Amino acid sequence: MRALRLPAWKTEPELVEVDEPTPGPGQVVVKIGGAGACHSDLHLMHDFEPGAVPWNPPFTLGHENAGWVHALGAGVTGLEIGQPVAVYGPWGCGTCARCRVGVDTYCENPAGAPVPGGGGGLGLDGGMAEYELVPAARHIVPLPEGLDPVLAAPLTDAGLTPYHAIRRSWSKLPPGSTAVVIGVGGLGHVGVQILKATTAARVIAVDNRDDALRLAEECGADLTLRSGERTAEEIRAATGGRGADVVLDFVGVDATLRTGAAAARTVGDLTIVGIGGGTLPVSFFSVPYEVSIQTTYWGSRPELIEVLDLGARGLVRPKTTTFRLDDAMTAYRMMQEGTLEGRAVIVP
Repeated sequence: MRALRLPAWKTEPELVEVDEPTPGPGQVVVKIGGAGACHSDLHLMHDFEPGAVPWNPPFTLGHENAGWVHALGAGVTGLEIGQPVAVYGPWGCGTCARCRVGVDTYCENPAGAPVPGGGGGLGLDGGMAEYELVPAARHIVPLPEGLDPVLAAPLTDAGLTPYHAIRRSWSKLPPGSTAVVIGVGGLGHVGVQILKATTAARVIAVDNRDDALRLAEECGADLTLRSGERTAEEIRAATGGRGADVVLDFVGVDATLRTGAAAARTVGDLTIVGIGGGTLPVSFFSVPYEVSIQTTYWGSRPELIEVLDLGARGLVRPKTTTFRLDDAMTAYRMMQEGTLEGRAVIVP
């Protein structure tokens, strides 16, 4: 079969022929219907060096995957050949306390995982191929009726990641509250939809691109602001001087972190989702009192089930552009240039 593989750090992926996988005991092979192209893949290609993460190339890219069950290994029950499914991307040890409740992202026994701190498309072969081998059936999530794998694929990360970040702050988003989304890209525009679907908060979207702000409006944002030196002041003005109860930074550079901290309300949340590499100095007087600052990584398997339900009901639907496997690098180039609106899905 054909697969888009990263041969080494700081290299371009290559479309090559590899053997079709065969499942061992407890394993599942998924026929890929769609594989999302993620901005983090660009970091794998251009920024990472040996030692940056506890795994190395070569491997097939693609950590946002959905399709149909193609083959079952011995002992697998509860799944049927041809059944439409999504793949939960982070693969932990399966036995520690976190993995037992479906939070493989924070596995506490990485040495017992198929790949420490990674998964399909992140150290092991992912879904930018005709088939993907999933090492444990528990990572397979059946799709709700009516949800196409092409639409489901980006929900496994571009939907799950903002959903987890928002869900942890639900208690701070009652009627009368305000949430700010900084960066309306592949994850941010889905974050706007999730906020509108699951909370009563007023949503303010911030970006430096006109097309991104238009997309935010399409997704339900109540107010859009162009990012700049006065953005935090504009957010405070729009909230009667109080600031935002929850700020979700999907960029994560110095400028956006400064904006988020300056715009946050006392006892609010500032959640850093983007991996832009910025830093935020924190001292007693540098942020409003009792503002919680946290990073998040992906989400849990139970949360993925909830996200897929939202997708099937049409409440959350990433804006997608499909590309053939032959054209996957075109999608990545558009992503790097900032000309891709929403999310790219590779269809083998």
